[in-house]
Amino acid sequence: MIEVRRGPRVESRHRVDVAVVDDAGSVVESWGEPSRPVLARSALKPLQSSALLVSGAAAASGLGNERLAIACASHGGEPAHITVVDGWLADLGLDPDSLECGAHAPAHPPSAVALVRDGVAFDARHNNCSGKHCGFLAVCRHLGLPTDGYIEPDHPLQRDQVTPAVEHWCGVSLAGQNPGIDGCGIPVHALPLDRLARGWVALNDDPTGRAMFDAMIAEPFLVAGTDRTCTRLLRDGGGRVVVKTGAEGVYCAIDRHAGIGVALKVHDGATRASEVAIEWVLGKLEALPEPEPRVLRNWAGTVVGSVRVAG
Repeated sequence: MIEVRRGPRVESRHRVDVAVVDDAGSVVESWGEPSRPVLARSALKPLQSSALLVSGAAAASGLGNERLAIACASHGGEPAHITVVDGWLADLGLDPDSLECGAHAPAHPPSAVALVRDGVAFDARHNNCSGKHCGFLAVCRHLGLPTDGYIEPDHPLQRDQVTPAVEHWCGVSLAGQNPGIDGCGIPVHALPLDRLARGWVALNDDPTGRAMFDAMIAEPFLVAGTDRTCTRLLRDGGGRVVVKTGAEGVYCAIDRHAGIGVALKVHDGATRASEVAIEWVLGKLEALPEPEPRVLRNWAGTVVGSVRVAG
């Protein structure tokens, strides 16, 4: 349980389910319901984007850490992120209109303000998932697949590459499941929380697949951006810890030294709770220093409370 305290009083509580699995995929510690089915959202990106490696697209194009990292990113739409996306699209012979993720303003407020100030309209490149979609397009190009409709569940990219990759790493069958639609338009399947954690361990154990985590460690800024928890924890982890958030209160992590995977889901979808929870779990596992409670400030900058694990 994550508590939000204002002064001495508990103002709000967030319930969290957590699964911690070992390199055999067995649950070694848990809180709440460790096998509850969840929609992993963007915490699944390293597994989905491993299709770049498995298909041979990454090797054929000589993809480096920048592009592999942006394929795993929920980036803030900052200039450095857009530069990588632009370069990748250009090398694919495509333009932003080829991205089927939809457009939204940069999640990084100063970058959004700069676009308005300069009279530049935001487009699909600024979508936090545009790097993953560049990766999908790269796989399509490499395999000679049509790029139109690549986000649809029955498109050969999703049907034969991305969904099988998730099934393989997580050790599940998604056959017969009617997927939902993620924020960026791709299929999103329900996965048991412990199988999601197992997927992270399996990817890290694979000689080919672990390159996704290597890239995230090498390019932590590209995975998220300025003042973002993923970027900070990737830097603080010193090559040992890889983390990735997902919408609606999902977080995944791996302690690469111990071969321990973590997946968690906040019942009410609160990001403030998922960020505090993942730091606390990684601290408990001694993969990171145990964190202090997160400070809660009002608009004047005055400390008025904290967000912390209950008890």
